[in-house]
Amino acid sequence: MSEKIKFHLDENVDPAIAAGLRRHGIDVTTTKEVGLLTKSDDEQLEFICATQRVIFTQDTDFLRIASYNQTHPGITYCQKGTRSIGEIVAGLTLIYEVFSPQEMIGQVEFL
Repeated sequence: MSEKIKFHLDENVDPAIAAGLRRHGIDVTTTKEVGLLTKSDDEQLEFICATQRVIFTQDTDFLRIASYNQTHPGITYCQKGTRSIGEIVAGLTLIYEVFSPQEMIGQVEFL
């Protein structure tokens, strides 16, 4: 079986998104679950790099990080308030089904 994407959700992401992804059998962590609440974006970046997780964020700071760091395991972004929880879960599930972890390295996908 080929390797699949694992996600990490930034601290401002609704926890219902993690629940929705888990219902689809997708490996996901949240900032709260791994003890990174109130930690800097650089610390979040260190975590996703160490664990090879694609981060889902609604924080534009990660878009700036992506502009100077192309070695991250992948960033998925959605502007807050533009998509429903169901739409976000569907978008992330599609990314999970279409891309491999290797294909996401250094990439930013917008929902």
